[in-house]
Amino acid sequence: MLRRCKSLLAVLDPQLTLCVLLLLATGVLTMYSAGADFPGRFAMHLRNVLIALVIMWAVACVPPQTLTRYAAPIYAAGVLLLLAVFMMGEIKKGSRRWLYIGFDIQPSEMMKIAMPLMLAWFFHQYASLARWKTFAVAALLLLIPAALIMKQPDLGTALLVLAAGAYVIVLAGLSWKAMGALVAGAAASIPIAWPLLHDYQRQRVLTMLNPEADPLGKGFQIKQAGIAIGSGGLDGKGWLQGTQGHLGFVPERTTDFIFSVYAEEFGLLGIAVLLTLYFLLIARGLAITAGATTLFARLLGGAVTMIFFTYAFINIGMVSGVVPVVGVPLPFISYGGTALTTLGIGAGILMAIRRQRA
Repeated sequence: MLRRCKSLLAVLDPQLTLCVLLLLATGVLTMYSAGADFPGRFAMHLRNVLIALVIMWAVACVPPQTLTRYAAPIYAAGVLLLLAVFMMGEIKKGSRRWLYIGFDIQPSEMMKIAMPLMLAWFFHQYASLARWKTFAVAALLLLIPAALIMKQPDLGTALLVLAAGAYVIVLAGLSWKAMGALVAGAAASIPIAWPLLHDYQRQRVLTMLNPEADPLGKGFQIKQAGIAIGSGGLDGKGWLQGTQGHLGFVPERTTDFIFSVYAEEFGLLGIAVLLTLYFLLIARGLAITAGATTLFARLLGGAVTMIFFTYAFINIGMVSGVVPVVGVPLPFISYGGTALTTLGIGAGILMAIRRQRA
């Protein structure tokens, strides 16, 4: 029995698994406090954590060669599901993002993994084509699902999908001149894109720039989250002792704004520990990527690792008032079954890449 357990665990990368477990444990502690006023939410979060761990192990067992074969079908399935959402998806809080198939799923979350998987396969499969052709087709493959997600509307997920695909394109060898031109073009298009944004999206940008303009309305949550972070001080108020969260001043305290609850209860020292865990997670992912044996594995591993970074950077930035609120969860901490599953798949992919090298 012991030998069988060892063989089952052999697919896991010890360092990466430790980082993921510590982050999940941190999330469980924080969720217990943040979800006190949400009946059943803590139990649901525990269920989601267990599902994510099982999925992480299952994906770690899959050889990267198998992922190569199924990359295009997974991408195609994701795009078809996004089209299904567009035509008959469920509307919640003014957005059409969910599809009911006996239970609710959010296909846009699937694209955070399907997108880099598809582009890594594409560059690996068509490495002999002219460079401009591969990058042009890759850009088209990236823009199709991103546009469908923007239409839902879901700016946060669309940005993450764009980032996931962009990482693959950059790692595939996009020149510095081309990157500079794209950045300049994006900056020049801001005046054109601004009127195309939804009213609430424009309001979020304006609220980030000046939360005091509407402190009891649009700027309420950001302002209260800032108060929670600041009131944590050096060592925090203590677990279960936070006031901003427990008194309901931060409405989305179990999802996108859970970082404010953590910061209030564990303080600057707790934030330093959390950032260290994310640093170690990303460093291990990059180390696995550097040792990958194929172009496909290197592109996929690098993109997945940078997705972890993007999740953490955007979430902590928006809760701190540095970037606009775009609805991005704190990786392995926030409540949300689909997001945890996506992150578990990403960690499993990195472990599969490491196992192939071994």
